[in-house]
Amino acid sequence: MKVIVEVMPKDGILDPQGKAVQQALHQLGYGEVRNVRVGKRIVLNVEGSDKTIALKRAEEMADTLLANENVEGFKVHLAGGKA
Repeated sequence: MKVIVEVMPKDGILDPQGKAVQQALHQLGYGEVRNVRVGKRIVLNVEGSDKTIALKRAEEMADTLLANENVEGFKVHLAGGKA
């Protein structure tokens, strides 16, 4: 099964990549964009059929390796639906 880990900078943390994207969008005529945050989406193909265990393990992986808890937060869900 596929588990998605979405990692984003925490509120209040500077996001230079997001700021650069926002400025580029403004230069291209998309002035209505007020804020951009850039994160990462990690797709894990996990063996097994127990969704609860897969989500719990993915949370452990994100907490241990995939996200820096000091500056990033994360959400974990199954592909095709939110959990």
